[in-house]
Amino acid sequence: MIERSDTLNNQAIILASGGNYVESIACFKRAITIDKNNYLLWYNLGITYRDAGENESAREALIQAFQINPENEEVIETLATQCLSMGNLNEAVYYCNYGLKLNNANAHLWNLLGVCFFQEEMYIEASEGFEMALSLNPYYADALLNLKDTYSELGNKNGVIECTMRLKEIKIHS
Repeated sequence: MIERSDTLNNQAIILASGGNYVESIACFKRAITIDKNNYLLWYNLGITYRDAGENESAREALIQAFQINPENEEVIETLATQCLSMGNLNEAVYYCNYGLKLNNANAHLWNLLGVCFFQEEMYIEASEGFEMALSLNPYYADALLNLKDTYSELGNKNGVIECTMRLKEIKIHS
């Protein structure tokens, strides 16, 4: 029987969903030997490495996915998130800005950019990122919570109150 990359990808996803990361990673690697220019295989490998706690390997696989398909917003967002989780803030900001040049209306990337700035204690810039995310999606609870925390850091009591009220409204309508 001839192995196919799509079959191996599906098998690897099933293995990963069961927590069998070692076997899943082995399947992805076999699939990649068959189809090394398939960004989805690299992306799924990166996600699996991340879930297995292998952060640097996750980042490297996601970079491969990005190099193959540099216009895929999901890849860009996941790569930026991975960089952020590893403390590589400059790299995370780079990928956020790259993605926003492709699609300035990506609320998730605006929120992620805001998180990067918040971690650098650049609260004005962070608030701008969260506000942009909310202008694109007023029901984006994570961005609203992040904006509330940022306003708190800035001493903007009215902003905190407004965010708190909007968060309650969102929970009522959920």
